[in-house]
Amino acid sequence: MPLYKTIHVNSQTVVKIWKITESYNDLYRPLQLKPNSLERVLGMKSELHQRGFLSVRYLLREFGYTDQDLFYDDYGKPHLKDGKQISITHSFTFSGVIISSSEVGIDIEKQRDKIAVIAKKFVDYEFNYLAEDDDEYVKKLTVIWGIKESLYKLFATPGMLFKAHFLVIPFMLDDGETVAWIDYKNKKYRYNSHFLEFEGFTCAYVVA
Repeated sequence: MPLYKTIHVNSQTVVKIWKITESYNDLYRPLQLKPNSLERVLGMKSELHQRGFLSVRYLLREFGYTDQDLFYDDYGKPHLKDGKQISITHSFTFSGVIISSSEVGIDIEKQRDKIAVIAKKFVDYEFNYLAEDDDEYVKKLTVIWGIKESLYKLFATPGMLFKAHFLVIPFMLDDGETVAWIDYKNKKYRYNSHFLEFEGFTCAYVVA
C-alpha cells in the first residue's frame, strides 16, 4: 500500500499523501464502507474519482480512523467524530489528508499550463509579484491556487471568492511556506501556509 509521504507539520498536525497505483477493485475489496459512502463511490462516473475517494479511506486507516469515523456537514466539509480537524484532497494519482487539533485545509493539484489561462479568475493582489515570462509562473500559480483552495476548505463559508477574499503573500518556490490572509466582511484572518512539489504535482496546506 503506497503511503507516499508523511509530514509532521507540528506536534498537533500531520499530513499524509497517498500515491494511487492500485486498481479500483484492489482498493475497494478490503474496505468496509458505510452505506452513504458506498452510494457515493458507486455513483461516481470516473474510475479516477472512485480510486481517489477510496484511497482517502486508506489514509484514514494510516491515522487510525475508519470510514465510520468520518462525516460531512451541510457545506460538504469533512469532520471526525472525535473532534479533530480534517481536510481531504485527491487529484489524478495522488490523495492527501491533513489532521490537526487546529482548523486546516489541504489541496493537491497537477501542474498544468492551462492554469495560466484562468489566472485572472483567482489572482488579483498576487499579480504584483508574478511575471508571465517567469519559468516558474505555472508552478507559482499552482501554489497560489492550492493555498486558496485550502483556505476555502478550511473556512467553508458560501460566498467566499478566491480573487476577492483570499491573499497570498510573496514567496519563492524554494521557501516551501508563506503567509495567507482571508479578508472577509471587514475581518482579517492570518494563516500559515505550506507547499511542496512532487512528480509534477503541488500540495498546499494551511493551518490556523
